Amino acid sequence: MQTTDSNRWLEERAEHIDTVLDDLLLQPEGLLSDLQSAIRWASLGAGKRIRAALVYASAQACAPVFDSAMNQALDRCAAAVELIHAYSLIHDDLPCMDDDDMRRGKPATHIQFGEAVALLAGDAMQPLAYEWLAQMPISPALIVQAVQTLSQATGVQGMAGGQAIDLASDSTDLDEATLAWMHRLKTGALLNASVMLGAIVCGASSVKRQALKEYSQALGLAYQVMDDVLDVVGDSATLGKTAGKDMEMGKTTYVSLLGVERARAYAVELHEQALAAILPLGDAARNLRTLSAIVVQRNY
Repeated sequence: MQTTDSNRWLEERAEHIDTVLDDLLLQPEGLLSDLQSAIRWASLGAGKRIRAALVYASAQACAPVFDSAMNQALDRCAAAVELIHAYSLIHDDLPCMDDDDMRRGKPATHIQFGEAVALLAGDAMQPLAYEWLAQMPISPALIVQAVQTLSQATGVQGMAGGQAIDLASDSTDLDEATLAWMHRLKTGALLNASVMLGAIVCGASSVKRQALKEYSQALGLAYQVMDDVLDVVGDSATLGKTAGKDMEMGKTTYVSLLGVERARAYAVELHEQALAAILPLGDAARNLRTLSAIVVQRNY
């Protein structure tokens, strides 16, 4: 389902957004504090960058040509979603949450810098992401839409709400419908926002936005299903985080409900739903199709 050219595009996007993040997080000489070091530790040099790539691929599906202002806006948008994702990983790894010591193949931020600095880093990264959105050289109306989209994805209707359900259900068996609802908030919301932000920056039509919304909803759930599979079949060195954590904590997952093979099959089914949603967008959506394939085929 993947091609060499498309994989190269993803690698180039990942390298590009790392450069963008490095530039945006660069501090004046002599002012690099532990807090700033922790933010850079959590944000740079690792990660699949799927969310940033979704911003670019979504924009590509909606607009054939980008001028310099559009490119700058997309860079800030992609950097903002990656910063939000990185902040969520800092907080997710804390002892009061999932209590993990490793992230992206290196010590978790609270292990490297201490819990207090890690907590502050996550707190600081959230407003910084919105600052970057506010600086996009696009119309104020589109900036408002972008800020609203990302804020909904991170709040009680998104990541925070999903994490709250997760914490409350540690020792409770969830049915499949509740599990899907939790993951649409905890994981899917930011993936959905990444896709929609690319469309917003380009001023995409309501028809295109609806197609992208359906695509991203299927993709977001497929991503989490594969996370559940990899938690069982993967190893810590490949995953860059502790494998088997969900089973150890007694969490309900798609694997505990369906088994590994049925969970994999469900991820493929969701991938097919995502492809069907963007069929009307034609060849312009080719990188969105590739990203969906990568999500269900990944091994980390």
